[in-house]
Amino acid sequence: MADFELHPRLAADTLELGDGMLSAVRIMNDRRFPWLILVPRRAGLEALHRMERTDHLLLMQEITLLSRMLEDLFRPHRINVGALGNLVPQLHLHLVARREGDAAWPGPVWGNGVADPYSAGDPVLDSIRTAFAAL
Repeated sequence: MADFELHPRLAADTLELGDGMLSAVRIMNDRRFPWLILVPRRAGLEALHRMERTDHLLLMQEITLLSRMLEDLFRPHRINVGALGNLVPQLHLHLVARREGDAAWPGPVWGNGVADPYSAGDPVLDSIRTAFAAL
């Protein structure tokens, strides 16, 4: 089987955070929303139902751990978890901390408005990186 490679669109739209137990963990480069992307490091994987059972368990552990991290940092009303794959076939999951009144509320964040990229030294980005490193 080929080695894992991150889809070019995910690479272009996100910033690297680090590796979880199973997934490459990334941050959507849009400071309007605390928004993580988990990409299981499995070559050619496109669907949740095609994952090995042990990988399912690892992915759920990552989702839980990172959702709690987002809750601790941002105190959102909701953590939305989604896996769409319409534009990027590589399996990836979105974890988005949502607050009433955010830039897309109550609709979905996908395709809503114009992204506001993080700048170097952004305190929100730094807080996410610090919290992730402490896990």
